[in-house]
Amino acid sequence: MNEIHFDFEAFLTLASLITFVMWLIGKFKYKGQEPEHKTIMSHILSFGYSFFPVFFFVLLVRTFVFEPFRIPSGSMMPTLLTGDFIYVNKFSYGLKMPVTHDTIIEVGHPERGDVVVFRYPPDQSDDYIKRVVGLPGDELFYDTKKKMLYINGEAVKQEVNGQYEGFLDRNGERRSNIEKTEFLTEEGHQMLTINGRYNPFIHTNVVVPQGHYFVMGDNRDNSKDSREWGFVPERNLVGKAQFIWMHWRIPHFFEGLKRIGTKII
Repeated sequence: MNEIHFDFEAFLTLASLITFVMWLIGKFKYKGQEPEHKTIMSHILSFGYSFFPVFFFVLLVRTFVFEPFRIPSGSMMPTLLTGDFIYVNKFSYGLKMPVTHDTIIEVGHPERGDVVVFRYPPDQSDDYIKRVVGLPGDELFYDTKKKMLYINGEAVKQEVNGQYEGFLDRNGERRSNIEKTEFLTEEGHQMLTINGRYNPFIHTNVVVPQGHYFVMGDNRDNSKDSREWGFVPERNLVGKAQFIWMHWRIPHFFEGLKRIGTKII
């Protein structure tokens, strides 16, 4: 997230189609019989015959079931840290076609407070992860000085926990980071703000259009999100982040191991 990545989904789709054609040719040309003399073409067809089921299975799982992601930045601290590997449920928000991302079957929609992975609207080759704070039809106002979010005219409750004592990325200023609990849901989630920092966000007083969502990072003063570039269309949703299955960051390796299996709330 927050980084350009290789479009593995498009690669799997293309590989599945190519090997499927090779599988068909091999099946009908040789009907299960090995040619007497191996040629380059027979080797290629054999490759397709062998690998089509593998590519197709991986494509199905990655498109409709789950996909692993690695967190590359601190925009979702303290919920997610740089080096976390997360499990993303791609079934949560409906079954979608690979590449085109058209919804085949509607299963559900994001709820306020969900942590979601989505294709970054200005550049859909990039995956982002943020928290849903605004649903279609919501009137939102974000006070950049008080660091308070208002939904439909009501302030979202916050509780100050004190100075943040957790992991920080390189050059982080611990003394300036204040940890809070924000109650978008009854359970609440942890978030960070930085004393004395006032970002000139563009979209701080908006109405969320139908079929779109407003998302923000939990590291409120260090997040490139809807306050800067606008809404997330529903078709851009990839899935719901559910738990951390691995953490890899050498300076804090053993502490990071404790994060394995942590549910994302």
